[in-house]
Amino acid sequence: MRLDSDSSSRPRRRRGRLLLFLLVLAALTLVALGALRVGPPPRVTISPEPALVGRTAPVEVRVAEPVRGLSRVTVEVTQGGETKHRGETTMTPLPGWKLWGPRTPEWTLPLDLGKNAIAALAEGEATLRVTATRAPAWLRAGTPMVVERAFRVRLTAPTLAVLSSQHYVTQGGGEAVVYRVGEGSVRDGVEAGGRFFPGFDLPGGAGERFALFAVPYDLGEASGVELVAADGAGNVRKTTFVDQFFPHPPRLDEIELDDRFLHKVVPAILAGAPELDDKGDLLENFLQINHDLRRANNRTLAELAVKSRPEFLWRQPFLPFPGGQVMSSFADRRTYFYRGREVDRQDHLGFDLASVRRADVPAANRGVVVLARELGIYGNAVVVDHGYGLMSLYAHLSSLAVAEGATVERGQVLGTSGETGLAGGDHLHFSFLLQGLPVRPIEWWDTHWLTDRLKRKLGAALPFAG
Repeated sequence: MRLDSDSSSRPRRRRGRLLLFLLVLAALTLVALGALRVGPPPRVTISPEPALVGRTAPVEVRVAEPVRGLSRVTVEVTQGGETKHRGETTMTPLPGWKLWGPRTPEWTLPLDLGKNAIAALAEGEATLRVTATRAPAWLRAGTPMVVERAFRVRLTAPTLAVLSSQHYVTQGGGEAVVYRVGEGSVRDGVEAGGRFFPGFDLPGGAGERFALFAVPYDLGEASGVELVAADGAGNVRKTTFVDQFFPHPPRLDEIELDDRFLHKVVPAILAGAPELDDKGDLLENFLQINHDLRRANNRTLAELAVKSRPEFLWRQPFLPFPGGQVMSSFADRRTYFYRGREVDRQDHLGFDLASVRRADVPAANRGVVVLARELGIYGNAVVVDHGYGLMSLYAHLSSLAVAEGATVERGQVLGTSGETGLAGGDHLHFSFLLQGLPVRPIEWWDTHWLTDRLKRKLGAALPFAG
């Protein structure tokens, strides 16, 4: 039987025509893409969003278009009809007819919008403009995407005026200052030796502000104590105000460690401090407790400052520990020896007061309990907030009689003295903390000091009768 050659070639011709059609269609598609396909709009991100700009204002401009890639980007600052160019780049995007290939999907420009970087910048309104051009086609231009962010330029720091007088402060001790700050201030208070003591509205003071502050125990002069005010643009004004400073160098103390003491305190503290590693040596474990854990515990105490209520919670003088004999005073600089060899140095930031065993420990004044639990080297501890950043610490307690969140009255029993934590015998470790910084307790126990240094400046805002 013989096949018809014409009938057998017909399917081949159909396949050939189909293939030709597909090739022509693909070519036309590529031509159409190349002639008409512009890139999608680039995405522009400015971080952080500029709102208020001063001497320096770092921002980052990021432009992204991952499909065909970026074509051209310009960054400008305009103010008062003048334009300041801050950045420009031109890139080769992927041709419209290609679906893959080399391109630039993202471009980042870090820049400074501040006066230090743009000398012609003046106070007033200005605009950051980012122009990102879409990838073009043969017959269509890439239309530009324009993103603008308006911001205000402020180059003058807030005004600052000290209203109180006779600021006499002792090294490690506290004081108060009353002042007035100008419009635009977002952060004001006292800086002292790297510490910051925030200001508060003076109750009934008609726009006046005040700050309770201290000269840190390890700062031997007052030149670094300044009243400061800063606005949102980073403009800062500072002024000195301390009238007289009384140095009070730390007293030197030596402590001889023995195995009995180490065996008593080290295993118990280590068991309650999972963040520490057992080094397999009693002395090495003590040293990491005395150094690393001490610093961690002090950070915890400093962090409590954010919980302090912006009000005076106390009305009466502060009570000392009844019958307490001073065993160690504030800011003693201790040198530790083991078997005649110096092994460590630490500052003791409180008073060690001894009475009878398991003596009742009263609250120094009215306040709110912000900590009542075991705290590393301090053992069982209670911290009471007295308002405006002032807190009192009671440590080494054998038992606790209050819970966190409770309001306690002056003289109310918080617990009983003991020897928990890093204590060799039954006693109370007591400290006052001002914005987390330990300060000299003896001042706050002194009714005359409270009247002269605080009440005289704060007036009716401080409900203290003496």
